[in-house]
Amino acid sequence: MKTIKLAIAGLFLMVANATQAQVSINVNIGTPPAWGPVGYSEMEYYYLPDIEAYYDVRASQFIYFGGGRWVRTTYLPRQYRNYDLYGGYKVVLTDYHGRTPYTYFDRHRVKYYKGYHGAPQRPYKPRPVYGYNDRRYDRKDYKHYDKHDKHDKHHDKHDHDDHDHGHGHGRR
Repeated sequence: MKTIKLAIAGLFLMVANATQAQVSINVNIGTPPAWGPVGYSEMEYYYLPDIEAYYDVRASQFIYFGGGRWVRTTYLPRQYRNYDLYGGYKVVLTDYHGRTPYTYFDRHRVKYYKGYHGAPQRPYKPRPVYGYNDRRYDRKDYKHYDKHDKHDKHHDKHDHDDHDHGHGHGRR
């Protein structure tokens, strides 16, 4: 009897885990990114004029021209790795539904030129703020402070030596 109860409990746990896994997968599909503009419920694509690329909201992919063809990827190409997605302007393409928004690239590039800014936008979530201890900061940014620390330690030792000599310890 214990074996049957354990088998039923194990089967229940397997079904519960499978159900939860499916729910977490489906929740994120088609969700606008944190840096996407607020106020658009039915959009499929953003056009990013500053880098002449698209973002497919449903697939969570960037679409850009590289190597002689249009490429879909989850990350921007190397030359745009420092591009500020929160600060850059996003044109919401509300009039296009399909798989190839770049069909109209020539039109988009002219209408929404580099540096284009239409109505003010705000992202879904505020830009993340990183602190001193955040891993995203490069250690080289703090070399200046490290040098001061070493310099201060040198002065502390030097000051201590002067202090000893000032009181006549060992000298007269």
